[in-house]
Amino acid sequence: MTELIQANIQSFFDSFWTTTVPLLIAAVCGGFVGLERERSRRPAGLRTHVLVCVGSALLMQVSLAMYEMAVLRGAGNGDPGRIAAQVVSGIGFLGAGTIMREGANIRGLTTAASLWVVAGIGLAVGANMYLESIFATVIVMLTLKTLSEVEHRWISKGGMHTITVHVSDSPGRLGMLATVCGRWGANIRSVSMKNSPIPGTVEISFFIRMSGRNPDTAGLIGDLMGTEGVVSVTEEE
Repeated sequence: MTELIQANIQSFFDSFWTTTVPLLIAAVCGGFVGLERERSRRPAGLRTHVLVCVGSALLMQVSLAMYEMAVLRGAGNGDPGRIAAQVVSGIGFLGAGTIMREGANIRGLTTAASLWVVAGIGLAVGANMYLESIFATVIVMLTLKTLSEVEHRWISKGGMHTITVHVSDSPGRLGMLATVCGRWGANIRSVSMKNSPIPGTVEISFFIRMSGRNPDTAGLIGDLMGTEGVVSVTEEE
């Protein structure tokens, strides 16, 4: 009886290591990537990435278990990669949901890519490829955190500028400023608004890319300063 109890306990711990621990590792790996996306205020954040990674790990475990059952029972060779392939292709609907079009610009591609790679990490964890999963997570984090800064510096040298305008808080001001930017060939990549320390005004920041015919922002800033309701215009490095 004692040997039977010990065998059951050992079986429990073996099962715990092969099933529960991979799901926990997947949650941690997905959580790291999701936390970075959450801090960047992206559509798919911490919870989404954790769920995708854990779900992928679980499906990979199911795929391997079905393969083992098929082989042991002599029901056929089985294909452990079939479910994994469906995960890789099926994750596309979540990625598509994070991609947004804003005028001529598209946002969310990086988040969609992070969801796709997190699904791959989950599959690797489910296949007990822990070292590869952790290494992939490190590469993803370095890509999202470090390369974004490098990308920003390279882009800023290629005609990207941040123009901050303090303008009177009244209807139609945003459209008026956007029209001025368009007149100077500035492609607006993103716009943010917040309360201004100057009473009666709002602070509007334009992240723009100047066209080849007007690479300098001096004319644009001068035109913005002459726009009705504008109090001040500054350009950030």
